[in-house]
Amino acid sequence: MVSEDYLRERIDAVLTEKVSHVVKAEAEQKLFAYNEEHPFSEDELQAILDDICVEYRNAWVDPGEPVGTVAAQSLGEPGTQMTLNTFHYAGVAEINVTLGLPRIIEIVDVRKDPSTPVMEIALDKEHSAARDTAIEVARRIEGTTVENVARQTALDVINTEFHIDLDSERMEDAGITLDTIIKKLKKLKQVEKIRYDTEENTIIISPGNVTLVKLRRFSQKVKALPLKGLKGIERAMVKKEGDEYYVYTEGSNLSEVLKVPGVDFTRTKTNNIYEIFEVLGIEAARNAIIAEIQNVLDEQGLEVDRRHIMVLADAMCLEGEIQQIGRHGITGEKASVLARASFEVTTGHLLEAAREGERDMLNGVTENVIVGQPIPLGTGIVDLIMKSSDTEEE
Repeated sequence: MVSEDYLRERIDAVLTEKVSHVVKAEAEQKLFAYNEEHPFSEDELQAILDDICVEYRNAWVDPGEPVGTVAAQSLGEPGTQMTLNTFHYAGVAEINVTLGLPRIIEIVDVRKDPSTPVMEIALDKEHSAARDTAIEVARRIEGTTVENVARQTALDVINTEFHIDLDSERMEDAGITLDTIIKKLKKLKQVEKIRYDTEENTIIISPGNVTLVKLRRFSQKVKALPLKGLKGIERAMVKKEGDEYYVYTEGSNLSEVLKVPGVDFTRTKTNNIYEIFEVLGIEAARNAIIAEIQNVLDEQGLEVDRRHIMVLADAMCLEGEIQQIGRHGITGEKASVLARASFEVTTGHLLEAAREGERDMLNGVTENVIVGQPIPLGTGIVDLIMKSSDTEEE
């Protein structure tokens, strides 16, 4: 059996200059794990490292390989086998997550508001060990409105008042007191008078002498009044995974969640890719695109090489911000006039190009197919120049 120090030394010596740092890191992790279960000799270790180098060289892309076209086909074909409307339970039975083709479309369209935004919030050591401490963090996160703690609400049209019947159990679960609710209500500009009926456990709010339409608008505003928690987080639930407790949320607000005491910001996740881009930057967004697409494909039982997904993510994040696949993103910003015109709004692109006097150098695939000449990929990447006999005599 080789020692850990020797194993690390040989990995650094053999792999550092011959493979990428990603391959090296993955190989190191697997070799350490395998050496603990099935110890191997120095000769076996050297043979494995040599094989890794050979496999890495064989995986290189040949010059002129149409990696974009291959990636598009490799992702597009499995996409035809996806279900059109899939919901999956993400750890907690009450939370649905959109998957399948609708989720893929959301990702490549870079929608700022996903149909079912969710978060998986990891907690620090103090709060992840016990359920009670995890619930404390969940209460800080969960957005609670007046409507959430009310048994029912009603309009008193005759007296132009709005009645809120409070639910004591809901208030206790959310950690909200009557004083908190009344203080928040008093901050509303339209509120003229507030009184509390102790027998009915009801708050009665009067906005003054207003019309029925304004009273209804006022009631909607009161019901949506936030009492505690974070904006955008509708529900937060605690679930145990292994030895730790996690908080799962319906809704997403990454920037604010990371500030909440008790949250482990290094392991907290959201499926809102645009939020990740705004909070953590373009590299984090690229990794999120890859992970989200991979999750959808895995859930559907479809096998696609990760490198095809990486090509797509790289194309979307190339300019330093996330671009959608479409005429408002990557396709619409192509240098080739014919490539832009082939996708959507054909006459508009051609007229605009003619007005601006643009030239198409025919460097891409689409434009060469349109004009009927070999595309500059594969064998078509080579140009052959011949000298004529007249040139040689001169």
